[in-house]
Formats: sequence, C-alpha cells, structure tokens
Amino acid sequence: MPLIIPPSSIPLLRSVNTRPCIAIVSPAAASDNNGNWQTASRWARSLGKDYRVRVAGSWPDANEPEPGLLIALHARRSAAALAAFCARHPDKPSILVLTGTDLYRDIDTVPEAQASLEHASALVVLQEAGLARLPPRLRAKARVIYQSAPALLPAPGGNRRHLDICMIGHLRPEKDPQTFMRAAQLVTHPRLRLLHIGDALDPALAEAASITEQATERYRWLGPMTRAATRQRLKRCAAMVIASRMEGGANVIIEAVTSGVPVLASDIDGNLGMLGRDYPGYFAPGDAAALARLLDRIASDPAFDALLRRQCAARAPLFAPATEQAALCDLVDNLLRASAP
Repeated sequence: MPLIIPPSSIPLLRSVNTRPCIAIVSPAAASDNNGNWQTASRWARSLGKDYRVRVAGSWPDANEPEPGLLIALHARRSAAALAAFCARHPDKPSILVLTGTDLYRDIDTVPEAQASLEHASALVVLQEAGLARLPPRLRAKARVIYQSAPALLPAPGGNRRHLDICMIGHLRPEKDPQTFMRAAQLVTHPRLRLLHIGDALDPALAEAASITEQATERYRWLGPMTRAATRQRLKRCAAMVIASRMEGGANVIIEAVTSGVPVLASDIDGNLGMLGRDYPGYFAPGDAAALARLLDRIASDPAFDALLRRQCAARAPLFAPATEQAALCDLVDNLLRASAP
C-alpha cells in the first residue's frame, strides 16, 4: 500500500529537509560534563529550531551532510577541524569560540591556535574582558556572547546547622582546588562548611582532597554530580567559590548568579569580565588566607552578603537564555546570509 502524505504536511517536510546544516565541533563529550560540552549542547538546542545541527568531536564526518557553517569550540583542540573545513569550503562561514585555556594561554604560543584565529570568519569570546586578549586587527570580527542558565528560585532559608560554600569544577590545576582546600583549614566561623563538586582529573589533587577531608571536618569532596543535581546543591549554598587561575567565561558563575547565590572569585580577567571590575568579592589567585577572610565575612556580615547578592542580581540579565540565544542566532543568520550565492 503506497504511503499517502496529506497535502498540508508537504510544506513542513520540505522546510525541515532544506534547512541549512550546522556542525558544532566540541573537544568535550557529554561524559566529560564540563563547560565546553554544556556550551555545545546548549547552542545545539538553540540553533535546532531553525537549522539541522549536529555536535561532534571532529570534522569532517563522511556519514553526515556537508554543513553550511561550522562552529569550533577551543582554538587549539578544534584547530584541525576548523582548518579542514576552511580548506574544503573557503566560501562558507565558520565561528571560533574561545573558551578558556585557548584564550588565556594557547593563542600566545601555539601555532595551531593562532592559525585558528585567522581561519575563522567570526570569533566569539564569552565575557567582555576577553576581547582585549585578541590581536587588535582581529577584534573587528569578534563579539561577546555571554552564556546562560535558566533562573532557579533560591532555596528557602532556615536555621541550618551548616552554612555551606561550594566550589564546582573538576580537580585539575587550572581550577586551583588547593586554594579552596587550604581556605577550609583557615576559616573560623563555626557554621562554615566547604563542599567541592567535581571529578578527579588529576590524581595528585584527588589525594590532596582526601588528605584535606581527614585534616578538617569543614571540607568535603562530593565527587562528580549531574548538572541538575549540582544546581540543586548550589542553590542551597550561602556562596560559590571559583578559584581558577584561568577561565574563558565560567558556566558555574552563571549558574550561581541565576540561582541567587553570591560568588567569591579569583581576580583574573575571565572572572572580572563576568562579574564586573567593581565587584567586591574578589581575592588574589592562590591566596587562601584572603579567600578565608571573605568566607568568614560572608558568614558574619549581613551587609556584605547583601552587597554581593545585589551586584550579582544586577549582572543576571546578561546571563538570560533569551539574550544568549538572540545573540547567537543573529551571528549565525548574518554569516549565512552574507555567504549565500
């Protein structure tokens, strides 16, 4: 029996099948559960309303149609895919998203990362301070797109036994988890408890976390958690710490701010570009004593806590999903329109 397609469905089928294809190359997979994967996954959902989108770890892929546009995350780790796409399709647009270690390390010394800056039709940085890291002649093709997270209602207050502070990020040197560990041994407020969520990517740091747990009851390493479980734990915390020595524009800052949780952050460009240069919750990278003083202050000084919350709330509109989606779709639409024959 032949397949009969109702006439009203034919235009819909045609519009779906003829939508342009976009490839997103991410050096991280879902199992990595890190910032690069979260960006790739979220952008695929945003663009999927108007385009056929696939996320892969490399390009080309013989089993997939040729894309009309390629988005590459990370200048060094996606360099081969971006170079291959531009060589095969010099007339098609591409976007390079500078996500962290590439922006604040690789583009200074790694030829492949430097070549990626030249290959891409457009560059994206994830916070405003990132623009200054680019060579001046390339800034004209760069734009800032802040990442986003849906807002969560803050957890109800109450007379809890512990005042929890969390750090979220896999245990690796760039995140500097040892500053958080040392701070746990320096704080004095009796209710403070420091919780670290993240997988052990560095055996030495995993050992340091275990030793810190034995040395002080204030510190607990919770290990890896799903994103949903992490956000639920986060919103019940009094603050979140990001101690990184290098960041492109951390998702965890956005998730804290959109959950109504104030942030204590290392004083690096990637955090300054997210929270603003006048934010009062910074400490020098690696300065565990300064972080401990901030933690004690947030626990004992309601006015300081309220100030941090007000300033985080003022930044929250930058991290709204609709804002990110509009900026991304505008960039993609304009690049595809400009390259159309």
